[in-house]
Amino acid sequence: MLTNRILFFLNQAQTSEIPLAIEVASAKGIYLYTPEGTRYTDLISGVSVSNTGHSNPVIIQAVKDQAEKYMHVMVYGELIQSPQALFSHTLAAILPESLNSVYLVNSGSEAIDGAIKLSRRFTNRSEIISFTNAYHGGTLGAVSIMGGERWKMPYYPLLPDVRQFNFNDFKELVQITNRTSCVVMEPVQAEAGVILPEPGFLQAVRKRCTETGALLVFDEIQTGFGRTGSMFAFEKYQVTPDILVLAKAMGGGMPAGAFIASREIMRSLSSQPELGHITTFGGHPVCAAAALAHLQYLREHHELIYEAEKKGNRFVRYLQDHPKVKEIRKSGLLLSVDVFEENIQENLIRRLLQQGIISDGFLFRPSSFRISPPLTISYDEIEETCLKIIKALES
Repeated sequence: MLTNRILFFLNQAQTSEIPLAIEVASAKGIYLYTPEGTRYTDLISGVSVSNTGHSNPVIIQAVKDQAEKYMHVMVYGELIQSPQALFSHTLAAILPESLNSVYLVNSGSEAIDGAIKLSRRFTNRSEIISFTNAYHGGTLGAVSIMGGERWKMPYYPLLPDVRQFNFNDFKELVQITNRTSCVVMEPVQAEAGVILPEPGFLQAVRKRCTETGALLVFDEIQTGFGRTGSMFAFEKYQVTPDILVLAKAMGGGMPAGAFIASREIMRSLSSQPELGHITTFGGHPVCAAAALAHLQYLREHHELIYEAEKKGNRFVRYLQDHPKVKEIRKSGLLLSVDVFEENIQENLIRRLLQQGIISDGFLFRPSSFRISPPLTISYDEIEETCLKIIKALES
């Protein structure tokens, strides 16, 4: 008999030589369940996707209701579809006034590519500046501005005219010039191991972009929708980008992304030529309905966002004094735990799995593991999870 496990390895393309290969039968709250009933704590929220928990009934109902009305009807942007219009309006209403035009896409990678195209089109410039140890997605455009040569070299040649700065290096900002179309950055670097901006750094980047006419692009694919203790991380630093990129948690578990700018900037994609960016399934009505329900849920349960910082602190309190823990960096419920061990993937991640915990490493921080559970995690669940982490550290 061809089981799902056999089919997984037989016909499904793999992204690593040794995948976790846990078969998921169901998911609810912070837990995943196998067909045999084994329960795993999802400590990464599907990589910052399931912020309001797995199988959130409000989002499920929104998906069902929209699927019964209609699904795909037309390439994005030509027909008026209620879920797209309502979500775009609701999102724009909570963003700064200059971020009032929402282009819906399928994923974070596509949103990054859209933001790059938009920046080059609006400024009529070619240079792109990004930062070392930054991850922006898997498409060729996103890989071109990724901050690690190991991940980029096999795909050369990439986009030309890309330069990289070191995050938190004030001196390099003078190299943003009138040749620069955009500066693409995460306000909090995620895959670098949760690196926070030093005081004044984001403000300095904003100031230099304004002086030179370059567009500031914030990648909040991982940090958006409550993850860092505010709806969006840029709010914590009071710096508004010219273009905001969102995905992951945006769809509440459904695939969705967006790049957002002012109407003036976004209008440059609609003429000379028209269809400056086009997507068939971007803003899929079922995904847009899920995104709307997810956003409304977060606004109605704002305590989830408010408590993200407190819950993150609870993890720190339990783990920071363990002799195997070197350092913990955090922003809300996005934590990077550094340990005195290099081979995280083959050792600690597997030991956590034996304790019933799904965690992950960081692309640019090999000695760290990730803690970013659904925002719905309770304080009792945090305590239970930390006790299991400690067992894994000591095994």
